[in-house]
Amino acid sequence: MDEGNQTHVSHFFLLGFTTSAGRQRLLFSVFLLAYLLTLMENIVILLVIRAKTRLHKPMYFFLGNLSFLEIWYVTVIAPKMLADFMTPDKHIAFQGCMAQLYFFVTFVCTEYILLAAMAYDRCVAICSPLRYPSIMSGRFCAQLAAGCWVCGLVTATIKLSFIARLQFCHTDAINHYFCDISPLLNISCSDSSLAELVDFILALLVIMVPLCIVVTSYVCILFTVLRMPSAQGRHKAFSTCSSHLAVVVLFYSTTLFTYTRPKAMYAYSSNKLVSVLYTTVVPLLNPLIYCLRNKEVKDALRKAIL
Repeated sequence: MDEGNQTHVSHFFLLGFTTSAGRQRLLFSVFLLAYLLTLMENIVILLVIRAKTRLHKPMYFFLGNLSFLEIWYVTVIAPKMLADFMTPDKHIAFQGCMAQLYFFVTFVCTEYILLAAMAYDRCVAICSPLRYPSIMSGRFCAQLAAGCWVCGLVTATIKLSFIARLQFCHTDAINHYFCDISPLLNISCSDSSLAELVDFILALLVIMVPLCIVVTSYVCILFTVLRMPSAQGRHKAFSTCSSHLAVVVLFYSTTLFTYTRPKAMYAYSSNKLVSVLYTTVVPLLNPLIYCLRNKEVKDALRKAIL
């Protein structure tokens, strides 16, 4: 392509969900309800953990971090998406698109690593209960949480530094409802192979390393639980892990294939539907899973309400 034909776009046009006006209003109502419920659920969890001293434990410290993260995780996407449902002007400035992408990647990467930290916490609690207080000290938990956020910020910075350099000249239309990596790679008219390679390598590190930690932790937990003599002890051990394991399965299963091969995934028409799962459905379900499957959280919520 001639250099003279290349232009730097000042904005993008988010195609979103191309449906009739009536369905647009219906989708607006559904996604607005999901967004408000997600905010409410996570804020309630944060308030309960802060108010109840019995929940001032490493497990709930990390749960509080997860709730705080998911408040911002959905807020990066939902307000712009909701506004686009109600207006024909679906433009987003180039700088706004890059900012949305940066913060979204930050929160996604942070969540991968945070879920691994939570799995490690459960592993230490069950496999080394006597050493648990000394290993999972308040200082170490704070360092782990801070490390998760720093890794997310650094990963997003590296990814964005390559994607922001790409040229966009054929079209400014993004066939998505937010600025994600895959649609930007696919509408670029410059060579995106380096950006795609960097994204692929970082995705492998950020996804597969935490996943290995999660799998290893739960293998150790499984062997420890199977050696427990009493059925009650086994049930109690499994109950403390079940909510976290359910969240891990939901989050990893909906994002794993999308972010290890972002450009390839964009070719599928179901890409936006898969994105709805991890940007809307999973954040909505995560607090419910913790509330329904964790006895201490349920008891604390019941006492707070009553």
